[in-house]
Amino acid sequence: MAFNYSFVTLAFLLSFLAPSFAALVQEQPLVLKYHNGILLKGNITVNLIWYGKFTPIQRSIIVDFINSLNSERAPLPSTSSWWKTTEKYRGGSSSLSVGHQVLHEEYTLGKVLKSYHLIALASKALFAVNSINVVLTAKDVAVDGFCMSKCGTHGSSKSGSGRGTYIWVGNSDLQCPGQCAWPFHQPIYGPQTPPLIAPNGDVGVDGMVINLATLLANTVTNPFNSGYFQGPPTAPLEAVSACTGKFGSGSYPGYPGRALVDKVTGASFNAYGVNGRKYMLPAMWDPQSSACKTLV
Repeated sequence: MAFNYSFVTLAFLLSFLAPSFAALVQEQPLVLKYHNGILLKGNITVNLIWYGKFTPIQRSIIVDFINSLNSERAPLPSTSSWWKTTEKYRGGSSSLSVGHQVLHEEYTLGKVLKSYHLIALASKALFAVNSINVVLTAKDVAVDGFCMSKCGTHGSSKSGSGRGTYIWVGNSDLQCPGQCAWPFHQPIYGPQTPPLIAPNGDVGVDGMVINLATLLANTVTNPFNSGYFQGPPTAPLEAVSACTGKFGSGSYPGYPGRALVDKVTGASFNAYGVNGRKYMLPAMWDPQSSACKTLV
């Protein structure tokens, strides 16, 4: 079963249209119940399957992000300090490292993909309980439901090698940056405030980092739909998707919240990474405070 995750899509756009209702919702306590299932803890390998054409620079932005999650080399506020919130969920830490990378630059399955295509691509790396297979689709690849109801998905699948988890994230640059790359592009609905400058100079890929960050956190805390979530299991609110639209303190519908600004480029970010990278990472639900936690 695949669990769909939509970022800056339906729920967020509705908050633009009805801010007073959103305020009422925010007053309610936010509790993600633990459903007594397996969480992904310990050493986890992240295998990357690149479908379509990505430049080496684009791939390095994503790889550096994953390598930043457990690195102590970056100054605060760091990507790793953001990821440490997942340690507060049962079972301790989840240490992610990049494993195999598979390049599919020839569009062997075409440029319009269905859900079963994503699972087929994810299976290019062996499924295992201690790995996450991530499918990343290029900006000219359409995926069923992309931009209409989701910016990415996570789920689980079984194969001859065992049961494992997978993630799909698409590059929305040409298709729906207002939905899946906000706040680096103006939203389709609501207040048309100027977009923030993307920290790595690539609206589509910086948007992918936001969605990948969300889905990695959701996956390790709810890998098999029996971990931490609120609501129905078919449409759960999870570790980060429960905090949609929040990036810094003082956020409200249409405003991502406080961010740091690069003095040279003017780009906005809230987390430092390895190799001098900067990223914008979404708020994550903190089990200790039962609130959405931001880095700045």
